[in-house]
Amino acid sequence: MIEVLKFFTCGNVDDGKSTLIGRLLYDSGAISSDVIEAISKRGNIPPNASIDLALITDGLKAEREQGITIDVAYKYFSTKKRKFILVDTPGHFQYTRNMITGASGCDLGVIVIDVRSGLTEQTKRHIIISSILEIPHLVVCVNKMDLVNWSQETFEKLNKEIIEFFKKVDRHEITVIPISAYLGDNVVNKSQNMPWYKGPTVMELLENIEIEYEDFSKSRFQVQYIIKPNVSKGLHDYRGYAGRVLSGKFEVGDNVIILPQEYFSQIVKIESNLKEVNKVEAPYNCIIHLKDDIDVSRGTYIVKPSQEPIISNEFTAYVFWMDEKKKLSKGDRFILMHGSFSTKCLIKDVLYKIDINTMDKIESNEILVNEIGKVTIKTSDYVCYDYYSDYRWTGCFILVNENTNNTVAGGIFLNE
Repeated sequence: MIEVLKFFTCGNVDDGKSTLIGRLLYDSGAISSDVIEAISKRGNIPPNASIDLALITDGLKAEREQGITIDVAYKYFSTKKRKFILVDTPGHFQYTRNMITGASGCDLGVIVIDVRSGLTEQTKRHIIISSILEIPHLVVCVNKMDLVNWSQETFEKLNKEIIEFFKKVDRHEITVIPISAYLGDNVVNKSQNMPWYKGPTVMELLENIEIEYEDFSKSRFQVQYIIKPNVSKGLHDYRGYAGRVLSGKFEVGDNVIILPQEYFSQIVKIESNLKEVNKVEAPYNCIIHLKDDIDVSRGTYIVKPSQEPIISNEFTAYVFWMDEKKKLSKGDRFILMHGSFSTKCLIKDVLYKIDINTMDKIESNEILVNEIGKVTIKTSDYVCYDYYSDYRWTGCFILVNENTNNTVAGGIFLNE
């Protein structure tokens, strides 16, 4: 089975992110001939390409200029070694919330910087957000090396500065690669202009880096829909719970606990793709049938004994505020949605917000758009969850304005 690597890209304006994406796709043969033909006569064509590489992602820019909001662009491609999901996130400060949305859940992040600009506040912001989101691997592409005459000294100085800053804010891995996206150096093919660089190209790293799969030893199933008996079709005894296995696996005969009610039962049948199966594992959807007729509702968790998640109606969390019209303040009320579960909640306290340029904690009683803050939340009903640092998929939630139904924040459960 071919592995799938999901990674995001971001960068300052004019640092060459679009050209890098275009170069990756072009030199790896992931662009169809009709796309190449459509844009071959436009733009600034590099010496070793038949198209302006930046135009490959130009549709996103054009639609933004027309006032159409497209937060994140996705591109799917593959090589002989691996399949890829590329998430192109905006790098502007005012799109910080969009970058967070796109980057969450990725296995790796690619940050593009101009070698002449160095480590800017924007780059620091991207590194800090990646750290908060627990992105396992980060790649910083020092672009436009051709404009500094392929200087090893210039690169080494910037490389040291990047690594020293990264060590202050993150415990994961970082790789810094000198490139020229315009000319193709160290993107897919090794650079002949920088023989002093002995590390991998961007594509070599993407193809070979180890994907850090989460520890799925603890089984998690969340009910999305209750399929009740349909007497008219003769299904008098049919009652199934449809949902997704978020973590681990389940088998017919497993003893399980239904949470937060803490009922005990046993799995007697599992259906997947309209067939009965003996077992199912993450991340597949299925229908689970229980031995006992239990009052199960949407959002209920089914887990194995001794593998219970945290159950609480009060917790601390980082929230990423997205509402341009309103500030987040103590006493605000929302709908908290955690997968298919929803409940009313209250912001009990705003503890502080984070300076996403320095990672400093700033005392504040409100959080503004594009800011990240630590809050205490109290919910009307008990929530089953994991800490984000342990299980990313069951450790996050969103806040919804109960009057407008707009999503106003994303959040992650903290163990501190």
